[in-house]
Amino acid sequence: MSSLNAYLNKKVAVLTSDGRFFVGVLEGYDHSTNLILSDTQERVIVPAEEGESIIDELGLFVIRGDLVVCVGEIDEALDKSIDWTRVHGSTIQKTKKSIR
Repeated sequence: MSSLNAYLNKKVAVLTSDGRFFVGVLEGYDHSTNLILSDTQERVIVPAEEGESIIDELGLFVIRGDLVVCVGEIDEALDKSIDWTRVHGSTIQKTKKSIR
């Protein structure tokens, strides 16, 4: 993954290969793309028929580098204007298939 220096101390979104979506402040990373996030939330977006989407407050959180698919900066003003419990959509699928 290219350098994440530009994202240090900024609010970022992280998508993982197991289909999870995290938002937090990037505090650090290493050569294996292990990420340290503070003020982390996991946002579980569900279809409308399943009720409200879930926001889990995780605080300080480490994401293993081999799970990281994508990291991007969040527009904080836009992010704060959205009620994420009311956002609905299809579940994000895993990017890796299980070996049987």
